[in-house]
Amino acid sequence: MRRVPGLRREEVALLAGVSTDYYARLEQGRRITPSPAVVEAIGRALGLDDAGRAHLEDLIGLSAAPARRRSRAVQRVRPGLYQLLDALDGEPALILGRRTDVLAANRMARALFTDFDLLPPGRRNYARWMFLDEDARSLFVDWGDQARAAVENLRFDVGRDPDDRATNELVAELREHSREFDQWWVQHRVHQRTHGSKRLRHPLVGDLTVEYETLTLPGDPDTTLFVYTTEPDSPSRRAMDILASWAASGPSTGSRHQGDGPGNATRH
Repeated sequence: MRRVPGLRREEVALLAGVSTDYYARLEQGRRITPSPAVVEAIGRALGLDDAGRAHLEDLIGLSAAPARRRSRAVQRVRPGLYQLLDALDGEPALILGRRTDVLAANRMARALFTDFDLLPPGRRNYARWMFLDEDARSLFVDWGDQARAAVENLRFDVGRDPDDRATNELVAELREHSREFDQWWVQHRVHQRTHGSKRLRHPLVGDLTVEYETLTLPGDPDTTLFVYTTEPDSPSRRAMDILASWAASGPSTGSRHQGDGPGNATRH
């Protein structure tokens, strides 16, 4: 667990109403199962937001995550969601799964970001693209903010299932090949971005700002829909319209999705 800057372990324990020894054992990952009331008190003492408290519950085994960990089947997107992506034809939309694997993308998302289906098999992952692809660094004007957000989201995902081999392999790869990822990873910060903005410098349409909203799909908490929009009648909207015209003139139509996993993408 990350301590609040400026607070000593003894002070956090005092604020949470537990002994310093008890709190130290929690920090060290000892086999202790505190009551929900104690967890709530520690969350308040640490100044955790909702994502931080959920991450804390995952780490000490109080959340519902263990029930999900028993089944790690390959994630698939149901046909109705592909239709939804195609219906959002004027706005970029992505469906991300565990560890930010890209499960599906519509035509506008491929035009705005990258065509993940063209990446090598098994590499269709948003966080990996963000850190290891030079085009991503060039695309985001605020790359540092967006990359750090990807780290904090991935840290949250790891907390939900710390024994997932594919996630741990991804983290190990990014720590080895990205100095920034390794630096931010060891800070143990977690945060769920449910909405926000991204500033881009697109090679075809220039500068634009997109707002995004995320929707966790009912019945599948490991799958999230990301939709990107622009302010009406703004330069960003005009840039998006130009991009839409360019995308419509290309040979690819419809949403693309994966077959049996990240390495087997097919066209819908």
